[in-house]
Amino acid sequence: MQMSEPLSQKNVLFTAMNRFIGAVNNMDQTVMVPSLLRDVPLDQEKEQQKLTNVPGSYLRDAEADMYSYYSQLKSIRNNIEWGVMRAEEQRRKKDTIAPEPARTEPDSDTDLEQLLQYHLKGLHGVLSELTSQANNLTNRYKQEIGIAGWGQ
Repeated sequence: MQMSEPLSQKNVLFTAMNRFIGAVNNMDQTVMVPSLLRDVPLDQEKEQQKLTNVPGSYLRDAEADMYSYYSQLKSIRNNIEWGVMRAEEQRRKKDTIAPEPARTEPDSDTDLEQLLQYHLKGLHGVLSELTSQANNLTNRYKQEIGIAGWGQ
């Protein structure tokens, strides 16, 4: 593994994680009444797409409101902060389901460093997109309750 990375790239993943956690914390502090997010569409563009009557789209759009994204973003934040294993333990205690089968080890023929780089790049992209969604949700909530210009 190469250790000659520039200092600016050294903590890129941690910075992305901190930005996401900060955006979700800001969202959580701003949204005082999460139930107001129910049945509020994410984007006006999606509302226009609903009107085009794409077959089967109503099933996907039925769950795509701001409240479901709010819950999802908070859940992802908790997984990042506390770890996926702890979240799975909590879920198992709640649901008392049978444990999942153990995952198999990767083939020894694969280049693990290349595989790691691929997944880290994907994780960074996902974290950036989730951060954007958390910020958008916060701004939309402010618009919905009429405080769009406050705190900026």
